[in-house]
Amino acid sequence: MRHSLAVFLLFTLVACSSDPAKEAENLTADQLYAQARESMDDHSYEKAIKQWETLQSRFPYGRYAQQAQMEIAYAYYKHSEPAPALGALERFEKMYPNSAHLDYVLYLKGLVNFNENINSMLGTLFEQDPAERDPVALRDSFDSFKELVTRYPDSKYSPDARVRMQYLLDTLANGDIKVASYYLRRGAYVAAVNRAKNVLVNYPQTPQTRDALQIMVQAYAAMGMQDLSADTKKILDLNVARDGIKPVVRAMPKTTPWWDFWS
Repeated sequence: MRHSLAVFLLFTLVACSSDPAKEAENLTADQLYAQARESMDDHSYEKAIKQWETLQSRFPYGRYAQQAQMEIAYAYYKHSEPAPALGALERFEKMYPNSAHLDYVLYLKGLVNFNENINSMLGTLFEQDPAERDPVALRDSFDSFKELVTRYPDSKYSPDARVRMQYLLDTLANGDIKVASYYLRRGAYVAAVNRAKNVLVNYPQTPQTRDALQIMVQAYAAMGMQDLSADTKKILDLNVARDGIKPVVRAMPKTTPWWDFWS
């Protein structure tokens, strides 16, 4: 009986001594930060998230508080969990509205939605065109990038954001072209014209404007509106003559590497 009790106590002591939460209680902010960074470098994102949260809860007003919140968002992003990543970024904006690092917050918000909806494993595996996917998150991504380049035009993240914005515009415009083409094939000519006009109004700087004009030419002709069809054809011909007939190539922006938050 004594032997069993001694073994039980021994295992209890060992368990307590190896409890990460207990160990963390004795660590300084610098030590917790170093541990979390090591986990991030090892791509152990779940472990890193817990460590960042521990650092943040124990030292909420320390010099690592802001970075811990940012790192939590980034770790969720790298772990392919967009919802908690966006939630962490929104909390950062509420907690630190005057932070000097809000440009990065906006950039990462745009990147989370961009990668989730443009370059996800599902889309790559089945070769799904991004234009065929839910445009809501694409617009959210664009809005974040737009706010970034508007508020922080000189930010080091702005050049990459501008490239992604153009890609998103082309993708959104291409989505409308696909819908308009579908309406045209089904004989829903008014709907086809309206969707094509949407491209001209919302995405005037994209190559898809020529496709939109061509759809309008065909839809007007099918409805017997020959004058509108002819006028639209003139505009289309002017665009082709000015720009030449070029294939629409929407190159995927390269993945931006992680930049040090404090650099």
